[in-house]
Amino acid sequence: MKSKQSGITLIGFLVVLMVAGFFGFMAMKLVPAYAEFMGVNKAMNQVASSGVEGKTLDDVRRDLMFKMGFQYVDDSTIKPKDITIKRENNAAQLNVMYEKRIPFMYNIDFLLHFEKSVMLQGNVGG
Repeated sequence: MKSKQSGITLIGFLVVLMVAGFFGFMAMKLVPAYAEFMGVNKAMNQVASSGVEGKTLDDVRRDLMFKMGFQYVDDSTIKPKDITIKRENNAAQLNVMYEKRIPFMYNIDFLLHFEKSVMLQGNVGG
């Protein structure tokens, strides 16, 4: 009586392992950037909920950069020029837009573009 074997061969297992390793390495490179963006979101929500009545744009930027320090956001990630305030419908809106380049392998990089806007409570002074 012949028995029929079933399952994955060694070569098949190595191919599956290589694909899983590739995506694992990609996730290992990208997850910290998205975790950092979640810290930016949290800091922006804290600034927005605390109110900005009478503060200047520089005060808001300084407050946001201070709060992002507690969220483990790298100082080189977001520059002060990436933080803007826009007026829409008689309300101030805090906007942070930045790009992050992550080296992947050889000459391949990931370029991530992040943008977040929150409505501010109060009026921003000049």
